[in-house]
Amino acid sequence: MTRKILAVVVAAVLIIGGTVGVCAADEPHMRAALERLKEAKEQLEKAAPNKGGHREKAIELINHAIEQVKKGIEFGEMHEGHGRY
Repeated sequence: MTRKILAVVVAAVLIIGGTVGVCAADEPHMRAALERLKEAKEQLEKAAPNKGGHREKAIELINHAIEQVKKGIEFGEMHEGHGRY
């Protein structure tokens, strides 16, 4: 199960890395990434807590990723039409 948690976190990081800081035209991708992160968090929260703290750490990292995506969306909305950032 630890490998599954790690896979979710890695996927989340890749999603974020590929989407944060894009222009407003790419907002649907940011919003899709946000939804996937929320789904991943839900799955981790449903998992048994006996993972040596790794499940909790994964949830913490996803919470951070969610906040970063939200900030990226807000930034894109404030700078709409100004190209890539």
